Amino acid sequence: MLEVEKTIKKFRDYVIQQSRSNLSKDKKNNTKQLYNSIKGEIVNDKGFTIVGFSMDNYGQFVDKGVKGSDPSQVSKNAKIKGQQAPNSPYSFKTKRPPSKYLEQWAKQKNFRLRDKKGKFAEGSYKTIGIILAKNIWARGMKPSMFFTKPFEAGYKKYIDVDLMKAFGQDVETIIDYNLKDIK
Repeated sequence: MLEVEKTIKKFRDYVIQQSRSNLSKDKKNNTKQLYNSIKGEIVNDKGFTIVGFSMDNYGQFVDKGVKGSDPSQVSKNAKIKGQQAPNSPYSFKTKRPPSKYLEQWAKQKNFRLRDKKGKFAEGSYKTIGIILAKNIWARGMKPSMFFTKPFEAGYKKYIDVDLMKAFGQDVETIIDYNLKDIK
């Protein structure tokens, strides 16, 4: 195996491992569905080695965040205020996030409604899902950069630095191999 291919495999494995680790640390790994969906494929095409990454579609929203439609619609008493992802390429325009998934999430996390005194208030998980969906729709979703940061760090480490060294080693190996054939 050529050194270039080894370096690209190290890059791929680093990005996948670090992305998964970030999901676990940030507690964004509730069902492990996104965690398990992160894949990297290396393809050799016409002499070029290409690496590509894939994950469930919603992973890009978790990574880059989603711009809210109108932060002013959130309660004035909310702890978190304002736009959560002002620079995100994604935004909520007309559709709210599906409340049924937020309902399931709230149930798994044992979220409960509380009154002003801090005591548990009446309300079902369906109600919590609707409230969360409205707030996310209005304020957006903060970017986690769980994939972007490892990709950029891996690129600096393996592609910018190690790939040139690996390419030089491969060239030396090919020249040495060809010189043996001439002798």
